[in-house]
Amino acid sequence: MGFSYKEAGVDIEKGDRFASFIGSIRSKAVSSSIGGFAGGLPVDLTKYKKPLLFSCTDGVGTKLLAAMRLKKYDTVGIDLVAMSVNDLIVCGIEPISFLDYIACGRLNESVLKDVIKGIVNGCEQAECVLTGGETAEMPDLYRNDDFDLAGFCVGIGDEETVLPFKEKMSAGDLLFALPSSGVHSNGLSLARKALSGENDAVWEKLLTPTKIYVKEMKALLATGCLLGAAHITGGGLEGNTVRVLPPHLKPQFTWDWPVPEIFHLIQEKGGIETAEMRKVFNMGLGIVIVVKAADADAVLKKAAAEKIELIKVGELVNG
Repeated sequence: MGFSYKEAGVDIEKGDRFASFIGSIRSKAVSSSIGGFAGGLPVDLTKYKKPLLFSCTDGVGTKLLAAMRLKKYDTVGIDLVAMSVNDLIVCGIEPISFLDYIACGRLNESVLKDVIKGIVNGCEQAECVLTGGETAEMPDLYRNDDFDLAGFCVGIGDEETVLPFKEKMSAGDLLFALPSSGVHSNGLSLARKALSGENDAVWEKLLTPTKIYVKEMKALLATGCLLGAAHITGGGLEGNTVRVLPPHLKPQFTWDWPVPEIFHLIQEKGGIETAEMRKVFNMGLGIVIVVKAADADAVLKKAAAEKIELIKVGELVNG
């Protein structure tokens, strides 16, 4: 008798059950096409003069190791969605379709069901739809309980409103920011090493899910006053903000906003230089936006009306 696929480490029936579980989730953020070879959804193009499709991909990195340590898996799916949808919305692009890829040594249904619940939660927050995905059981590539995540998102926008408007920026333009919920999903390799000796209560703070800014950004974009926006991921504030600026300008940050305690703890326990902290982490800011000084009141008024916390964090200067 030869080997079976199951004896080789791949359980097709378990994979089918997991796919059925995803398809059974009752949410407007889950497509009815789950389980097919591809998924789709209707798109209304009538509100766009020159519609453009944007796409992006990202993961959650070694934040998964924090989840594995704590055996808590219901938040990393939110992170997975957040990393992609936030990248889209800072371009003025509305996320519409999300896909996930899960690679694992063995399909642990209880763990991956929690991951999927987080992904659906994230799609609900981002007002997009989970249209499909892939779960790959690869026992010779991953150890039994190891797994990795990747997310893929497609969004739509109008060519005339896609950010940034670099040609309209000038020295004196103001920088405002939306606060982060914590570390988000970047710098975890450094954060884990700095906090390696800390208890689980501290590590729980590392698992605070990445904030999803889609709803807030839609409201701010509606003002028509945003010249650019940056999602603060690996590379820190300056490294990400310069990506949306013309080469003759640079951001000048005040560094006077409240920084969440988790960053102070990482710096203290790891003996990390302030410059390195600012280079690696978001330091309490999730998205930075560029606004003309003359438009600041309109943007702040909209933020107040929508109960959006917006912090003035600096301005553009000649570089």
